[in-house]
Amino acid sequence: MKYFLLLLFLALNNCSFSQQQTFDITHFTPPQGWKKQNSESAIQLTKEDEAKGTYCMITLFKAVPGTTNSKENFDVAWTSVVKEMVTISTAPEMQPAIKENGWEAQSGYAPFESDGNKGVALLVTSSGFEKMVNIIILTNSDIYEKDITDFLGSIDFKTLSTDQPVKPTTQPVKSTTKADGFTFTTTNFDDGWNSTVQEDWVEATKGNIKVLIHYPNKKADAYNSVLLDGLKNAWDILVAPRYSSASNMEFKPVTGWQSIEFAEADMVEKDSRKKVYVVLFKMNYSNGSGKYLEFITPDKKTFEQAFGAYHQESYGWEKMEKMATYNKFAIAASDLSGKWTSDFSGAIQYVNANTGLDAGMDTHASAENFFMAANSTYKWDLGVASGQVGNIKFQSAKSTGRFSLPSNWQVKFSDISGKPRTYNAFFSCIKGLRILWLDDRPFAKAE
Repeated sequence: MKYFLLLLFLALNNCSFSQQQTFDITHFTPPQGWKKQNSESAIQLTKEDEAKGTYCMITLFKAVPGTTNSKENFDVAWTSVVKEMVTISTAPEMQPAIKENGWEAQSGYAPFESDGNKGVALLVTSSGFEKMVNIIILTNSDIYEKDITDFLGSIDFKTLSTDQPVKPTTQPVKSTTKADGFTFTTTNFDDGWNSTVQEDWVEATKGNIKVLIHYPNKKADAYNSVLLDGLKNAWDILVAPRYSSASNMEFKPVTGWQSIEFAEADMVEKDSRKKVYVVLFKMNYSNGSGKYLEFITPDKKTFEQAFGAYHQESYGWEKMEKMATYNKFAIAASDLSGKWTSDFSGAIQYVNANTGLDAGMDTHASAENFFMAANSTYKWDLGVASGQVGNIKFQSAKSTGRFSLPSNWQVKFSDISGKPRTYNAFFSCIKGLRILWLDDRPFAKAE
């Protein structure tokens, strides 16, 4: 078994690029034939042989805030997650740490017992960029060696910003009216797209193409168990009121793990009386983050040249999906005054691979706050609670200092967890409000 675990450890340096999937910031290739269960906070992969009584369970957790000490992060995860899942009587046998691309992986294993079943628990904790990603493997046999080795070898992480991020070339344009109270209401992107804040959407234009990035709308976004009915409802609310007539209308949703909403028609605009081709599109991401995008072009040919033709697969829509990223605007120091908060909570339910009985629930919750003043001073705090229900562990951190803007796309704080920290930063818009993004984490302003 020790040789088996050593192979798993060595796999951390391998690379695999085929059929990769992404969960949160982690890229991975799931073993073929394994069952996959998703939750907000983790992905669980399982395989068992009931006849032989063997099983293996891999749990990949969402990234959570971590310290700069990788061993300390490992110890916290071992205590609050692994030891809450199974009974372990010995300290983990650690493997040498691995450093690569700003990440440091700590791994260790120990024998465990749970409901009379014995096996080995392996924890891999990868720390970097003030985050940590945990992978827990529980197994009672080395017959899964190759699958686990290949899985660990496929692990890769999204590129995250460092303390000195590269300045973007996207140019902000100052608003002369500041209608919504913020300094920047237009962005000229370096690929030719220009975005402008509007009352009910962000309008992105390039040449004779216009894309409306609709803000969340309770009525249009209301859940409907029938995909087609939900698409028709959204069209009636978001699109139809601005046009006087329509022809060649088709509603063509695509079912799948992440379904596609696609509707098209030749329309006549009420205001300009121009004939246009209109597509309403939405990718229904598993985490619920999809946005309705309205594409307006002179004709269908223009649309297909820019974004591709309709197809019945749930993949290959990247050109259309990308348009949601143009809801992006620069920041000014005067826009930051006040309290900005970000919170997360999630849970994963464990089931015994042999008996099917409840094996407990692991939870994670965090809350992070920035209090920024007009004189460029700030207060920062972070609270984290994690572990199995009934034995939650709590951690917290806080600091104060001064903030500055190296550019209109960055915020630098003098002290975050004991050292200066520079975040890539921008605003996205929803109706009447803006969301502050710091290194891909959203913060809402608390009034």
